[in-house]
Amino acid sequence: MSDKRIENLNVYTEDPLITPVELKRRFALNEKSVQTVMRGQNTIKDILDRKDPRLFIVVGPCSIHDVEAARDYASRLKKLADEVEDTLFLVMRVYFEKPRTKIGWQGLINDPGLDNSGKIEEGLKLARELLLYMADIGLPAAGEALDLVTPQYVQDLFSWTTIGARTTESQTHRKMASGFSTAVGFKNGIDGSLKVAINAMHVAANPSSFISVDPEGHVAVVRTTGNKYTHIVLRGSEAGVNYDAVSIAGCEKKLREAGLTENIMVDCSHDNSHNNHGEQLGVFEDITRQILEGNQSIISLMLESNIEWGKQAVPSIRETLKYGVSITDACIDWRTTESAIKHLREKLKARLSIRRQSH
Repeated sequence: MSDKRIENLNVYTEDPLITPVELKRRFALNEKSVQTVMRGQNTIKDILDRKDPRLFIVVGPCSIHDVEAARDYASRLKKLADEVEDTLFLVMRVYFEKPRTKIGWQGLINDPGLDNSGKIEEGLKLARELLLYMADIGLPAAGEALDLVTPQYVQDLFSWTTIGARTTESQTHRKMASGFSTAVGFKNGIDGSLKVAINAMHVAANPSSFISVDPEGHVAVVRTTGNKYTHIVLRGSEAGVNYDAVSIAGCEKKLREAGLTENIMVDCSHDNSHNNHGEQLGVFEDITRQILEGNQSIISLMLESNIEWGKQAVPSIRETLKYGVSITDACIDWRTTESAIKHLREKLKARLSIRRQSH
């Protein structure tokens, strides 16, 4: 038995939570949803294997806080995805959990009310419902794996996953990634280190065991076979940007020396844009130029984008929130996003098919 004199001294309640299997029963996949997720997963793996010459672009809000606005964005992105699919494969960024350096809003799953009420079960339901909507319209989703349990509730609906800069060094997250059905992008460390991401890729490629929960909600030892579909994500660092040609060449060299495939995603946001959302477009242009000049390793880009420009603070009255404006990192607006992606497609349409032939 536990002794309350020494255990859970700072815990005031432990509330039961819906099990993963029950949530999936209530918000079930249909055949179209399954096909969307499979197409997304397989296309990205084909791009990593160089069987598909396209770039995949992860684009969307820094975080999801308004499901209605997220559906609106998804509908717009689906239309754009169909227009540029001969050159670019678009995947919507759908981040439900936010890592915090200190304190702050922790994402839709942890705090759907934006009020620190911690209605996690409601957040899980909203997250799964949104992902099902996207899958039903044929738009693949990308997410960040932050918590060790929530993937059991929603991971089946993602086509690509990232492990963030703050968690790439976590051994448990590396092991968790070894069991994912999606390709996984590991970000370089906050200090700019590529070694932490490279080490993470090696761990994820091998079988692992770790403690989590099973679909019935029971604590379980999860055993994995390893995930060979991993790649590095360059997001800049405290030391500066790392998307320039010299940094890309240095990353290629380190991947070769580590015996890893030279597959690189460039995150146009975060430190690569000096945390200025408008500077993402400059990164976009620079990467376009590098590919046109013969770069072979850049296979993906990430862009933080929302319906409207910038960001807003969370108001005390939720009804006064501005529609389509981020509450975490500032984003470029839809009009700018659409223009940039169409421009990228026109610039690279001829080049990417040649790149596959010469790789």
